[in-house]
Order: sequence, then C-alpha cells, then structure tokens
Amino acid sequence: MAANFLTPDRKVKAETLLVHTKHAHRRNTVTTTKMRLAWRGVVGAVSRCRPTQQRHLHVSRACAAGGPPAFQPEEPDAALGETKPLNLFQAVNNAMHTALDENERAVVFGEDVAFGGVFRCSMNLQQHFEVERGGEQRVFNTPLSEQGIIGFAIGLAAMGWSPIAEIQFADYIFPAFDQIVNEAAKYRYRSGNEFDCGGLTIRAPYGAVGHGGLYHSQSPEAYFAHTPGLKVVIPRGPIQAKGLLLAAIEDPNPVVFFEPKFLYRAAVEQVPVEKYTFELGKAEVLTKGRDVTLVGYGSQIQVLRAAADMAANDGVSCEVIDLCTILPWDTDTVIQSVKKTGRCVVAHEAPVTGGFAAEVASVIQETCFLHLEAPVQRVCGWDTPFPLVYEPMYVPDKFRCYEAIKTAVNF
Repeated sequence: MAANFLTPDRKVKAETLLVHTKHAHRRNTVTTTKMRLAWRGVVGAVSRCRPTQQRHLHVSRACAAGGPPAFQPEEPDAALGETKPLNLFQAVNNAMHTALDENERAVVFGEDVAFGGVFRCSMNLQQHFEVERGGEQRVFNTPLSEQGIIGFAIGLAAMGWSPIAEIQFADYIFPAFDQIVNEAAKYRYRSGNEFDCGGLTIRAPYGAVGHGGLYHSQSPEAYFAHTPGLKVVIPRGPIQAKGLLLAAIEDPNPVVFFEPKFLYRAAVEQVPVEKYTFELGKAEVLTKGRDVTLVGYGSQIQVLRAAADMAANDGVSCEVIDLCTILPWDTDTVIQSVKKTGRCVVAHEAPVTGGFAAEVASVIQETCFLHLEAPVQRVCGWDTPFPLVYEPMYVPDKFRCYEAIKTAVNF
C-alpha cells in the first residue's frame, strides 16, 4: 500500500521484499538473517527516495518514530468528585484497595504480589491491611503455578469469596487455560445455575512493552473472547482502569481483565478518589466523526487517536470508539457508527489471523453491508511470534493506521 509512493523500480523491489518477508516467514522458510536483510533492503530502497516520498512508507517511519504516541489524558466526569493524579498501575492498585476495604471476602494473590508484584500494582496492600484486618491472609504470594493460582481462585469464588488473581504476564496465562475455559467459564452452566464462581477476577498485564520479546509481549484476548461464560475487559487509561476493574470485581461472572502494561507508567490522569464503576459490555465513543470509524481497545486507542489527528490534517473526520469490553462487545455502538461513516478501521496488537478484529469486521459485514463504502480495514500484529528487535515493525503504529484510513477513504 505505502509502496505506491516509490518510483516504479524501487516500488517493485520494496513490494518483492515485503512479500518475501511476510509470507516466507509465515511458512518458516526464511531465516532470521534473511529477514533482517529483507527489511534492510526495504528501508534502503526507501532511503534513496526523495524525503517527501520517504515519509510515506511505514517501515522506515516505524524505525524512526520513537515508539507509540504520547498518552492523551482525559478529564473525569465532574460528578465523580475529588480527583488525584494516578498512573495506570496506581489506578489498579487504588481499585484493589477499595475492593479490599469494602468487601471482607475480597482477596488478592499471585506470584510476588505480597511485596507489590513485578509492576508494583499491589504495592503496600498487604501492609495496609496487615495489622487490623489480616493482611497476610488477604494479600499473599502463591507458588509459581498459574494452573494452581486459577484453580484455587475458582474454589474460593465457588465458596462465595471475591478472589482477585494475578497472572504475572498474560503470556503465562496458558498453563491456566483449561481452568479458565473449561472450569470457570462453565461452572454456572453445568450446574444449572446452582453453583457459580462469579466472584472471580483474573488480572494480567498484556501487550508490547518495548523490550519484552516473544514471551512478555503477547495479546491473548481473542482466545478468551471465544469462550461463553467469561467477560473480557481491557482499559485504555487510569480512569477506565479503576472504574472497569471495580465493576469486574463486582460482576456476577468470571472476568479476565487485561491491563496494557506499556501504559502502566506512561498514562497519567486525574482519577476520582471515591469509588465508581463503568458498565461492562459498553463501548465509548471518544471522538465524533463523519468519514471513518476507528475501533480499538487498550493501548491501541492512543494510536488510533494519533492516526485520527493525522487524517484530520487531510480533511478526514474520524470517529474513535473504545470497545472497553470485548466479551461481550457493544455491537450496537459500532454498527450505528459504521452506518453513519460507511468505513471502518479496526486495530489491535494481536496477530491478524483469528484476531478480534476479524469478529468486528464480520459483524460489520453482516449488518452494514449496504452502508459500506469500502472494505473493513484491519491493522494488527503480523502472523509471527512477537519479535524483540523488530517490535517497531510488528506493533500497529499511527502510520499504519493512517494508511488504512487513506485506503478506506480512497477506495
């Protein structure tokens, strides 16, 4: 797509190398060395173009862009009262503190959570409740066993407790996959609503972090969005993180709560001090627009907002929607928007094949077909393991989203 801005000879070279890299690597027939040389060839082909042409190829821009766009803080609803500045991990901490304070049967546990956890999300929780209210029994470490953590949490929830179980990285959730999908999600259904583990909340940091590589950067949300009986929630910033996490803890269904770890410290907002919740399963229209609907969740919302700003300079008005919850997801809000704009771009970090963007695109195709002016565009991670040094080329950035907007508008 972006290669159209090259001169004919360099366009052929760039397209050939891109296709070789993408498809051969998917078939495991290209080595890492060959892939590196292929990417160098693309960047080299572009670097010999005029500067005005060079900036249109997302491969070279991804290398020079310096990471994702700066976080755009939002203002909370004034009705929520007094606020204080919190980053995302502090907002998560604040939500768990509120839950522990209000609910004597709420407990927090996981690997290393007693001293704060890897990302400090549970910092000082045990110490705060230790003296008066059994802190060591309410915030505690577990063995390094994700299957055991979730199995234990299911049992607690079935007995009426409100366990908040942490999986240290979303990449490590797979040993617990059977417990989540075959036990937690089906507990109520298989007992005919006689028993349930609805008090269960599973927290896990997900997504790119800048240096995580293949075992600390994955986005596994689509696996769980395929499972009836669960709710899957992903906040975009501190205000949403507190409200959605408190709603997840109180929800009568097991909830998997993925936290965009790249924003743990990068995102700072004025977060209401008092308790508040947001409705699960409800999307939010962040920016009104008339030409293109941009749909995403988590850390990709900042990327989509930046792409929308770029498109606005071209006179293209984008409507930005944060799904907030992907199971169940708010089809009505998205459908209403797409029927208005006639175009849609969906973005997420997870690989494109079988990613949640495919579900969104399918529903739009089924319900908005006669309103569409262009095919739904998906801007996602590639179908490879999450790379380390090639992360800037893997994670969807504002330039790739901008190119998708242009494709939709010019179709």
